[in-house]
Amino acid sequence: MKHKPRLNVKVARMPGLGEIHPLQPVQTVQGALAEIAELADWLTALTGMAGVAMTPKAGAHGELCGLLCIRAAHEASGQNRRLVLVPESAHGTNPATAAFAGYAVESIPAAADGRVDLSALLARLEGEAGADVAALMITNPNTCGLFERDMVAISAAAHAAGAYVYCDGANFNAIVGKVRPGDLGIDAMHINLHKTFSTPHGGGGPGSGPVVLSAALVPFAPLPFVTRGGDGTMRLIEEENAGEDHPHSFGRMAAFHGQMGMFTRALAYILSHGADGLAQVAGDAVLNANYVLRSLEDVLEAPFADAGPCMHEALFSDNGLGEGFTTIDIAKGLIDEGFHPMTIYFPLVVHGAMLVEPTETESKAGLDRFIASLRSLALRARAGDERLKSAPHFAPRRRLDETRAARKPRLVWK
Repeated sequence: MKHKPRLNVKVARMPGLGEIHPLQPVQTVQGALAEIAELADWLTALTGMAGVAMTPKAGAHGELCGLLCIRAAHEASGQNRRLVLVPESAHGTNPATAAFAGYAVESIPAAADGRVDLSALLARLEGEAGADVAALMITNPNTCGLFERDMVAISAAAHAAGAYVYCDGANFNAIVGKVRPGDLGIDAMHINLHKTFSTPHGGGGPGSGPVVLSAALVPFAPLPFVTRGGDGTMRLIEEENAGEDHPHSFGRMAAFHGQMGMFTRALAYILSHGADGLAQVAGDAVLNANYVLRSLEDVLEAPFADAGPCMHEALFSDNGLGEGFTTIDIAKGLIDEGFHPMTIYFPLVVHGAMLVEPTETESKAGLDRFIASLRSLALRARAGDERLKSAPHFAPRRRLDETRAARKPRLVWK
């Protein structure tokens, strides 16, 4: 999903960073702690937030961290709110995390343009109806690849009802250096370091999901965290030395402070680009996605093409393909064309979704080759090319019965 510069890997492998141990005495890892603090400074500056919890290990772990901060804040004020609102256009981990944290979950519908239905949300938050709402979990840019233009009004409505706003920051790559979530009224947002800042997304990890927090939630952030002492030394604040300065922390998210390799690669990426370069990252990612969208909207249905420019993702559906042809045929056909298929059947609000996220690292020549291949497959499906239904034909493995494989996996090699 995103290129990882070799420089970042080389830095993370340096002995002073790659060979340290989490149980070393603090005085022997001053450089590592200073690196974590510097990365934290960048994350708060880029998001316009008051603080950041660095310990969460991935996006969903960060979501849990944010919700636990929100719960602690409500409990500190004597409230016991038990409901989280989640728009249809949010990532699927959002309702799952809320349920895992013990909240009831209620869906907010999307409008025809793929964004949050503001009128439905306002009605849900008005008066006594909003008194039990603890938080709104929203993804922005959302899973349809669209920026929530009403974000300031959405945040204001949630705050007026006494709720907090959690933003899923998995798509921060589209707005980094362009928009500060803190200016939109966000109270908590995780940042996928393993996605936005150079390490490829997925693949089994490792991940890292720091959570930036508003001033209202900073007192409830988890331990441990790094601070700069008055004498210039770095301190690691944990339960045993938190004292009276941090009495409201909800506790720990993980045994140790964070994923050092991820921190190092992310900071190397940030320092390589600088503030102006990070803004260009977002601009190029959005440009590439819109180039894909407009180049293919005549052969693939783009359900939200009329909703304005997309952000970093171009979304298509399988409506309009030849009879009997679906998204899976296009995805398998791409394997024969030499491409790893894009995300398919997500988001669920679009039938047969095909979600293309080129990011900023693809060249125009690479995009043109991908567009030509996808166009060819769409035209083959429209023409009723039955051979496409058995693709891929040139890969080491042919098409699998994926339903059977999921339900009856072969777990022993013979």
